[in-house]
Amino acid sequence: MSGRPRSAGFSYLEVLVATVVLAIALVPAVEALRHGILGAAVHERVVAQRHHASGLLEEVLAEPFSALAAAATPTAGTPTAYSDPVGTPERRLVYLRLYDADDDDNDPFSNPEPDLLWVRVEIEGTAVGLETLVTP
Repeated sequence: MSGRPRSAGFSYLEVLVATVVLAIALVPAVEALRHGILGAAVHERVVAQRHHASGLLEEVLAEPFSALAAAATPTAGTPTAYSDPVGTPERRLVYLRLYDADDDDNDPFSNPEPDLLWVRVEIEGTAVGLETLVTP
């Protein structure tokens, strides 16, 4: 054997290259985690709002059909008395309208059936909303 014996371990250059590669790989990984964590917080809020809306929807659906039909409004965008009071945080709005089952003119409210009711509960100022049809 001639020359200097090779020492065990890594050279300074190998450690430096490994550190640079690791640093370059960590930046996108940490950025992806940051977006995931932010998305989880948004998802948690939307799930809580949907749960809040579904609670009122269940309360409304427990009412007799005759009471719901009496509270139905003839015009779109008019919340009913089943809605939360003005100023309530995450206010839930309830819309009730008689519904056109055959929808022959592409307007589901133009020629409504007397025994079919559209119910929608939404959180004011958000895209969170639940709707269903109810019959007696």
